[in-house]
Amino acid sequence: MTGETADATDPAPEPDPSTLLDPGLGRGRSNALRTCLVTRVAQPPAGMIRFVLGPDSSVVPDLRARLPGRGAWLTPTRAVVNEAVKRRAFQRAFKTKDAVAAPDLADQVAAGLRADLRQSLALANKAGCVVAGFAKVEAAIGDKAGVAAVIQASDGSADGRRKIVAALHRRHGSAISRIPVIDDLSNEELDMALGRDHVIHAALVAGVGGSGCLARWRRLRSFEGLATTAEEAGPARDGQAASDLHDA
Repeated sequence: MTGETADATDPAPEPDPSTLLDPGLGRGRSNALRTCLVTRVAQPPAGMIRFVLGPDSSVVPDLRARLPGRGAWLTPTRAVVNEAVKRRAFQRAFKTKDAVAAPDLADQVAAGLRADLRQSLALANKAGCVVAGFAKVEAAIGDKAGVAAVIQASDGSADGRRKIVAALHRRHGSAISRIPVIDDLSNEELDMALGRDHVIHAALVAGVGGSGCLARWRRLRSFEGLATTAEEAGPARDGQAASDLHDA
């Protein structure tokens, strides 16, 4: 194993089959690296996505790496998952032509990562690490303790976003890039996560629950190949949005 990342479009030599499948975290080789079916790079399992065969021989994402059965691993990006489906890599890994990887397998992974983000946001809210509503978010930004991250509905108003960004600039100046802006969830998804109606603006404040939420957000963004910092995101900080929703 050289450690060099193979191009996802180039054929690669078949690895030792014993490195491709295992019974999941906590049930196999302790601290062992896993080999991506596509890139052939061995990586720590915490930074990968595991897949197992369902009862109907369909390939199922196992985001927590806990489902029973022997599983195969991929580098956690949409491009790699799509390439695995295209190459029929799962059929070779599971050694059965009956393994069916749906054409929308990457979408299934993305949906699972979004669900994980909503769940972690709900847990952070229960832990008292979330404030919601424009006025509360603006006040939290200006507070001495500040905020760990700003949350904006993806379908929120451009005007509301600009005002929140202005508050961040007043509080942090050029250091605004240190504050993540989570704008991947819709108004409806934020309502679902926080258990209240018409959430457009929210923020993570200090607390243990916030770190897990940010970790899941970064995992989703990484899968989609999207930025997690202001410098990378550019216009995302400037209040661009799809509609004129406001907090209730």
